[in-house]
Amino acid sequence: MLNENKLKQVMAVVLKVDASSINEASSMDNIKTWDSLGHMNLILALEDEFKITIPDDDAGNISSYKLIKVVLGELLDGVA
Repeated sequence: MLNENKLKQVMAVVLKVDASSINEASSMDNIKTWDSLGHMNLILALEDEFKITIPDDDAGNISSYKLIKVVLGELLDGVA
């Protein structure tokens, strides 16, 4: 099961934003620090924190908080 607070904390640290500002509408389009380098660092941090491997196809497509929740939820449910 996905711990959304943990997800928001990881995103906040990597993207250098306040965790409370991350919500369903958060994406690469509206978080200034979420550029290509920030995205790569975010993927690595998520894999490390949640002890998963995000497939390359998914890694390239998870450009919003909402999509990250979906992909991580599927990966974590598959592990459990």
